[in-house]
Amino acid sequence: MVLLRTIFVFFVTSLSMLFVFPFGIIAFLLSSLGLKKQMSFLTYKIAQGWAIVTLASTGCKLTIRGTENVPRKGGFCLVGNHNSILDIVLILATVGRPIGFIAKKELALIPFLNIWILLIGGLFIDRKNIRKAVGTINEGIGRIKAGGSMIIFPEGTRSKGQGLLPFKSGSLKLATKAGCPMVPLAIAGSYEVFEKTGRLQTGPVSVSYAPAIATAEISADEKRGLTDQVYGVIAGMLKDAP
Repeated sequence: MVLLRTIFVFFVTSLSMLFVFPFGIIAFLLSSLGLKKQMSFLTYKIAQGWAIVTLASTGCKLTIRGTENVPRKGGFCLVGNHNSILDIVLILATVGRPIGFIAKKELALIPFLNIWILLIGGLFIDRKNIRKAVGTINEGIGRIKAGGSMIIFPEGTRSKGQGLLPFKSGSLKLATKAGCPMVPLAIAGSYEVFEKTGRLQTGPVSVSYAPAIATAEISADEKRGLTDQVYGVIAGMLKDAP
């Protein structure tokens, strides 16, 4: 039964992605013709629909808390823990507005997936090339200052059931350099859905958004304490996760 559900979910996920792909391409082309703002929202709604269908097919019980803390307008950074490959799907389904993220450059080599990452506002980063990495970060900062939003996973990698890992040094610079609010995010249960066993397991999954933390016009000492502050907020939400 577990194997059949796993096959079913992969079938639904792939089929729904193929179905909405042409709409994403059309939105991308229209964006290049001067309808960037409108098409960004449309592309997000397409991706959100795909994410909702994917989550529904898993049969997991999803709990969502704190969506009122996500700014409806203006630039901001979502800062969260990273358990599994399901996390981006959970965020797309629940955050409620277009949001981009920075992906490792290796994903740019995977056909079809690479195009989808670009369509929903993703950027590829080469961590081994400092100059290129800085350029990617600066592009993300520019998007935020223009009113967009980006996701930060400060652990630097998926935790895969190890709990909340230490944050990488400088991992919050995207937010602090943009001077934008940071919304802490806690995702619980996503690792157990698939990656823990390699087969789909239904169970509780929760996504929690905390009140935004300001980064503009704060002192240098306050900036140095942001990492510990955000880490503590996320750890607390994970502890209280249903």
